[in-house]
Amino acid sequence: MRPPSQFGNDITNTTSNDNGGDGFDPNGNGGGPIPPSIAHLGGTLICARLAGNGVIRVVRRCDDAKENGTNLDLSECQLMQVPDAVYHLMRNTELKTCDLSCNVIKKIPPKFAVKFSLITDLNLSHNQMSKIPEELADLALERLDLSHNSFTTLPSVVFKMPKLRQLYANNNSIIEVESDEKAIKSESLELVDLRNNPLTPQCYDRLKNAKLHFLIELSERIQEDWEDLTI
Repeated sequence: MRPPSQFGNDITNTTSNDNGGDGFDPNGNGGGPIPPSIAHLGGTLICARLAGNGVIRVVRRCDDAKENGTNLDLSECQLMQVPDAVYHLMRNTELKTCDLSCNVIKKIPPKFAVKFSLITDLNLSHNQMSKIPEELADLALERLDLSHNSFTTLPSVVFKMPKLRQLYANNNSIIEVESDEKAIKSESLELVDLRNNPLTPQCYDRLKNAKLHFLIELSERIQEDWEDLTI
């Protein structure tokens, strides 16, 4: 028998014999019965043997989101991507917030913005992302957390989000902002956190001296030894 196709093959960084947390242990030592939605999508034996802890944890979190009606918390689920099954399970729920932090996600697909079109708060922190799709500009996001990822540039799409108020991009590897000074503007932004990023001297000075109506938080820049050689 094959695992439910909606979940894909490699959605989590877990194995079926990992019995910690709230997963299911086939030996009877796990975290309780398998949720009805899991059984409906593939059955007890499939989930225990092939799907593993990760899938069961994700489905339980989706069930919680259905109950609270607004918040989907998929943090610390060891996800490598957003499973198609999540879109399926959440299809009748009007989510307002989505927490995907503390996973190993490398990218968000464009369809995310279509499936979760009402989200206003998106937490993507503590992952392995280096870019986000342009389609996120179609969301009415008010808060976006991209901190603790692998971005080397701050995507220009963040300045196209019409209702974004708070942007957290601290603790990345950002050296440049994908916009010239004229494009670094927003009618809604209140805060952009770029602390703890290795910005180039030119980018740092440009942001530090830019006349903007929102606050850009920057770490104090420490001049590197090699820069003295270029003066």
